[in-house]
Amino acid sequence: MLRQVAEGVLVHESEFCQSNAVVVQGRGGVLLIDAGVLGDELACLANDLSDAGQAVVAGFSTHPHWDHLLWHPGLGAAPRYGTARCAATARERPSGGVDAVAKAAGIPEEVPLDLLGLITGLPSETTQIPWDGPGVRIIEHQAHAPGHAALLIEERGVLVAGDMLSDVLIPMLDLNGTVDPIEDYLAALRLLEGVAGDVDVFVAGHGSVGGADEVHARIDQDRAYLRSLRGGCALSDPRVGPSAKDGWEWVAGVHERQLQRLA
Repeated sequence: MLRQVAEGVLVHESEFCQSNAVVVQGRGGVLLIDAGVLGDELACLANDLSDAGQAVVAGFSTHPHWDHLLWHPGLGAAPRYGTARCAATARERPSGGVDAVAKAAGIPEEVPLDLLGLITGLPSETTQIPWDGPGVRIIEHQAHAPGHAALLIEERGVLVAGDMLSDVLIPMLDLNGTVDPIEDYLAALRLLEGVAGDVDVFVAGHGSVGGADEVHARIDQDRAYLRSLRGGCALSDPRVGPSAKDGWEWVAGVHERQLQRLA
């Protein structure tokens, strides 16, 4: 079910890892950001938009992880965008075949893979999504995944954060081929902090939607986690260990793997 979080901005939360799809209403249709995960939910979203007379005129993937690269035929054939680096990575990773990717990543059978990763890279240095709707600023960085982008819907005061600023996930670093993944993440947090004053609502890729009063708190929480990770120190973070929300205990395993890789 779509839930309005700001004027002309709606969110659908999937059963899979509290994944958030974002719908932005424009003049001739909607922009769909990180469309969703499970097949029946994607079909339901397509039907809901169709019943409301809202065609999808553009899509956007915030980063090149499989759960942000999905689509459904019922959503139509609108152009699907990502940053240039995101699109290049999305093309490279399934080079051995989508089935191989699905097996390696443990993708559930309920996930439709036929349209996985068919996104167009926007020219480097593009700062706005090309569509006929509210201005959507692209804030590209290299935290979490190559070519990751947060999106600021400026007229609505909404920040779509991708896989950052989550209340259920710790910062998950890109440990493949980066010189300093912690500094990459800290740099991205500085970029988000720079626009925080313009944000009334923010949507994390996974977890709860937050208000203006929570932006800095989540930035500070992520920054504290990264500094403790860098120092190899004992960690007190509600997203890790016994204090984690039910079903999210596996995040502690991610934390341990990151500690080991960075040791």
